[in-house]
Amino acid sequence: MKILVVADVESKALWEFYEQNRHTSPDLILSCGDLDADYLSFLTTMYHCDVLYVHGNHDNDYEKNPPEGCICIDDDLINYNGIRILGLGGSMKYNLGRYQYSEKQMRRRYWRLWTKIQRYRGFDILLTHAPAKGLHDGKDMPHRGFQCFLDMIERYKPRYFVHGHVHMNYGYGMVRKDHYRQTIVVNAYEKYSIEYEKSLDKS
Repeated sequence: MKILVVADVESKALWEFYEQNRHTSPDLILSCGDLDADYLSFLTTMYHCDVLYVHGNHDNDYEKNPPEGCICIDDDLINYNGIRILGLGGSMKYNLGRYQYSEKQMRRRYWRLWTKIQRYRGFDILLTHAPAKGLHDGKDMPHRGFQCFLDMIERYKPRYFVHGHVHMNYGYGMVRKDHYRQTIVVNAYEKYSIEYEKSLDKS
């Protein structure tokens, strides 16, 4: 399955040059947040596939104008064609923004999903906006990662941890893709394609 992950900035390669990209259409699009609602609606319409999303810290407008035709999986765990995807959007709290959380608040959101995680026997993709602590995060409070994400990765060993929020052009020695133990870590900034082989799943 070809999965396109997007975050933070609209890609001209997808938006303005759609006609040139139809032959490489994904099977699923995952949004890590901070993207215009109309952009996500465009992607699900033009590429004829589902868009699953979590909120970024700048997605306050989604309350009045959510992405049409897209599916919010914030605070949820779903099985999408055999792939278990858990969504936890938002960033570390640094002001009074709606989609900002303290470490304690984010951990509480994770605990609320505990029963569902057990029923699904874990998850294959952890989809977030913010990074995990020590994985692609920054030193400043707005871009600091969550320890509970790291704990989730260590405990459940998902195939992928996909996040946004920390732009590739920020500096910090950012990398697009690396590994943490058995999990592939991907920064979805702008766009990135994943070839997901379901045959490798543990269950």
